[in-house]
Amino acid sequence: MEDSNVMAQSKPEGADARKLRVAVVGIGWWSDVLADAALRSGAIEIAACYTRSDDKRAAFAKKYGCRAAASYKEILADPDIAAVINTTPNSAHLATTRMAAEAGKHVFLDKPIANTVADGCEIARVCEAAGVVLALGYQRRRESHFRWIKAEIDAGRFGKLVQAECNISRDRLGKIDLSSWRYQAAGMPGGVMLQIGIHYVDVLEMLIGPVRRVHGASAQLVLPGDNPDVANLILEHECGAISNLTASYASASEYYMMNVYGKEASAYYDLFAGLRCLRRGEAAPRAVAIAANDPIVEELGEFVACVRNGGKPETDGWWASRNLAVVMAGIQSAREGRAVDVAPLAAG
Repeated sequence: MEDSNVMAQSKPEGADARKLRVAVVGIGWWSDVLADAALRSGAIEIAACYTRSDDKRAAFAKKYGCRAAASYKEILADPDIAAVINTTPNSAHLATTRMAAEAGKHVFLDKPIANTVADGCEIARVCEAAGVVLALGYQRRRESHFRWIKAEIDAGRFGKLVQAECNISRDRLGKIDLSSWRYQAAGMPGGVMLQIGIHYVDVLEMLIGPVRRVHGASAQLVLPGDNPDVANLILEHECGAISNLTASYASASEYYMMNVYGKEASAYYDLFAGLRCLRRGEAAPRAVAIAANDPIVEELGEFVACVRNGGKPETDGWWASRNLAVVMAGIQSAREGRAVDVAPLAAG
């Protein structure tokens, strides 16, 4: 995803001018996942890092050979840093992204965009006003099986889309840190659906189109703390199709499944059996050979390309804010016991 028209930037002596120099902000386990992918991409140089913890900052700097900045302001004042990879807590996304945008830094932001749609829309607005690229980390949509299904739908081979069902589950029993914002209602409202279920909300809207109404239910069955560990959404799409999405942290093992049904063809994907397709008139589904890909490298590659050529990421701030509105409608529905329309929430 390299572009020959590389944006002109001053570079320190010895730096590779082909690589986008970035700083990683908000050091945690996911920052390492993104940093590892950035190195695999060959298109990104990790120049600096910052988090308030001295120990975490020093450990990250040592692991990735970058500068441990003394403050976030130091990073934003550095003219040789073009972008920020932001993995701060959801509640800090608006403040940290606003500061980056006002400093002219492009932002790759971990999902969800924020804990409220209003904050998400403000993040999208400030980045747009500053003319910087904002990309959200929704790597699941880039998995090769979903790309294949998307191409088949776009080619018209599924016919009218009528239904989908999916499950995104992990076993977190004994594996969570209740002091982490990721597992607290204040830091991750709605629990498992906002933390991982939103990935499949994104995929469903990519494949089937926008969701207009949501019926939600949630429960806390296995894990300690104050957040749901099982949640279900029934999604009514604007095209008329209906999807069912379950997210869980309480199951016995990791599992991912998505079936998409059309009038002319259906696709079946799960973590263990791979991808299959059944077309109208066929007696049994056939296996679809799909090459493995590196979705996180691909989303970072798209970010670099957009910074260099002024393109628009697939999952920008406006998309991510509407995507968040679907989850928030589900949380409200579970709380109030009624279906909730997405449009009023998406307005921010």
